[in-house]
Amino acid sequence: MDITIHTSSLPHTDPDASLAFYRDTLGFEVRNDVGQGKMRWITVGPADQPDTSILLAPPAADPGVTDDERRTIAEMMAKGTYGWILLATRDLDGTFDKLQAGDAEVVQEPTEQPYGIRDCAFRDPAGNLIRIQELR
Repeated sequence: MDITIHTSSLPHTDPDASLAFYRDTLGFEVRNDVGQGKMRWITVGPADQPDTSILLAPPAADPGVTDDERRTIAEMMAKGTYGWILLATRDLDGTFDKLQAGDAEVVQEPTEQPYGIRDCAFRDPAGNLIRIQELR
């Protein structure tokens, strides 16, 4: 089989704030931005990885989601327990400094984990956890 990861999805509550975070703070390029108001689907990704993207999507837009599920999703997003993604960099300290200077919400400073990975963590404007690990 020849399978690649093409797109992962994260929810957003404010498309403009999410766009600013992923474009301006993380430095990702915008690949697509469709819809209007809070019903926008925005695709972003690293410029040097054109075949891998993150879709920022309104979580309650799916017609199969019930009102109870929408409330649960909203509660989980507010706590930061609904969506997360793991990114990687060769310069963890430099990346951390840039994100912290860009007013990203720091969850964890660069730390050597007991399982052998050095990483840090932030939250995006929707509360999604962004963990960044250091490539060695």
